[in-house]
Amino acid sequence: MIFGMTTFTFIHVVLSLIGIVAGLVAMAGLLTSTWREGWTAVFLAATIATSATGFGFPFTKLLPSHIVGIISLVVLAVALFTLYGRHLSGVWRPVYVITAMIALYLNVFVLIVQSFLKIAPLKALAPTQSELPFVAAQGAALVFFVIATIVAVRKFRPVTARMA
Repeated sequence: MIFGMTTFTFIHVVLSLIGIVAGLVAMAGLLTSTWREGWTAVFLAATIATSATGFGFPFTKLLPSHIVGIISLVVLAVALFTLYGRHLSGVWRPVYVITAMIALYLNVFVLIVQSFLKIAPLKALAPTQSELPFVAAQGAALVFFVIATIVAVRKFRPVTARMA
């Protein structure tokens, strides 16, 4: 056990945090039209690994976490195709930005859910996750990502030679 977690859970959490940090750095690049190839690769790999390992926990029925994981993997497949298959050319540039931002948002969404489940002071504020603090946190994250995605779609113009 590591920090009260099984090794598998710890690896899943670390992958998720790596994905979020790398995703935020990659997102900053999208917002400033600065291509961050390494950070983007780490973000995509860690986020795929996070979503995939989420299916490694024991379960007897399909849970909301599985639905988020499925959506994330589909969105990430599109992001990979637009980036590595189409090299962000033409319409694929905004498709990449949107799918990458959705994948990052889903990671942050789950981070907020898990924080309110596992961190005692947050759990006390929203024990059923229907209370105002939880709704406000999720709402603020959603608004932030919608605005950031719109700005990134408008600003991100990769240098084509570096994308091929």
